[in-house]
Amino acid sequence: MTSHFLAELISFLDGLPEPRIVMSADYRIIAANAAYVREYGGGRQISGRTCYEVSHRFKVPCDLAGESCPLKMSLEAGSPQRVLHLHHTPAGEEHVIVETSPVRDENGAIAYFVETMRTVRQASSQAAARGLVGRSPAFVAMLDKMMRVAPADAAVLLLGETGTGKELVATAIHEASARADGPFVAVDCAGMTESLFESELFGYEKGAFTGANHRKQGLVEAASGGTLFLDEIGELPLNLQVKLLRLLETGTYRRVGGVDWLPVDFRLISATHRDLAAMVEAESFRRDLYFRINTFPIHTPALHERSLDIALLAVSLLERVDRKTKRKFSTAGLNWLSQQRFRGNIRELRNLIERASLLADGDTIELEHLTAMADTLPAAAPCLPGQGFVVEEIAPLDDVENRYLDWARRQHAGDMDALARQLGVSTRTLYRKLEKIG
Repeated sequence: MTSHFLAELISFLDGLPEPRIVMSADYRIIAANAAYVREYGGGRQISGRTCYEVSHRFKVPCDLAGESCPLKMSLEAGSPQRVLHLHHTPAGEEHVIVETSPVRDENGAIAYFVETMRTVRQASSQAAARGLVGRSPAFVAMLDKMMRVAPADAAVLLLGETGTGKELVATAIHEASARADGPFVAVDCAGMTESLFESELFGYEKGAFTGANHRKQGLVEAASGGTLFLDEIGELPLNLQVKLLRLLETGTYRRVGGVDWLPVDFRLISATHRDLAAMVEAESFRRDLYFRINTFPIHTPALHERSLDIALLAVSLLERVDRKTKRKFSTAGLNWLSQQRFRGNIRELRNLIERASLLADGDTIELEHLTAMADTLPAAAPCLPGQGFVVEEIAPLDDVENRYLDWARRQHAGDMDALARQLGVSTRTLYRKLEKIG
């Protein structure tokens, strides 16, 4: 491929609004467009460096550091490949969608790769005052699915325990979709009676029943052009499931007391903590409705599945609920939180932190503030005995590594980046290893 073609390619990319770089097959950055330099450069030289050093501060390619490597995947597949990475930026690490596309020469051989970056604005890998927060493998897997389905209009079903933040997830999908400028309307299906369901969802005409003194807009109409979020859809009685199915199948509804079928356009996101597949087999949930809402299922992980996010979530939640600003947890308090099994998930964690913030008078949330009203929580996981890590007998290597990692984690009070550097692995690899031992 001629240098003239490469110059034209670089010139073309420089005019595009999305951050992009051109790379060779040996991971070397040949050029970065203005958008990339502006968003990710941080005033540093980009060209001539390796992509894995710029993006992750790695000394080896991503796939050798426990990460998925889109360049290697693209080279092997011969087609564009996409991953979700934690990418270094001037503002710190952020969740970034990376899509790598091969560029072929006149003989059809891959000569270069163009990598396009898109920062995920709906989630943070650092403590944040709003929105989704996390960086554990379970959280990243959920976020990747969210960002893949968001641009489409496919129906999404959020599955997970109570208190895992399903409405926040639904809101993030809406904000990342083409309907972001439209309304987001949430409906709690729990406890819905037939009359309430119809009047709330479909609205009613003036005079439809006693007390109907004016026409009322329903939530379905209010969601037109945006997203309708049906929370706890597993609680909906069978007779109401029929009415919902008709709405979804026909895209039309009729107000209570009305005669005309009215068209409506919305994107559907549903959520439940129930096992809908089992309910279908038990005939307590309609099979046709199940398949209609379950186009794209997403598991929202419980806190015990993303326990390495607890410290990060705790700091974020304190910022959201505390009546004072800039207060912090003590090291002992944060360590104790990280060791708990929160059966109520993020909702329970939030309540505990809010109670502790009310009990604390100083600038620090101490361990005693957290434990004072937490007698219903299970006891913290026991620490290994002794002041250091000691192996007193021959044991399987996996067991020794797991015990050592558990001990090392406790010494660092949640500072995973520093711990990863000392261990000589990527932060992502460390998170994966720690997730295996809970």
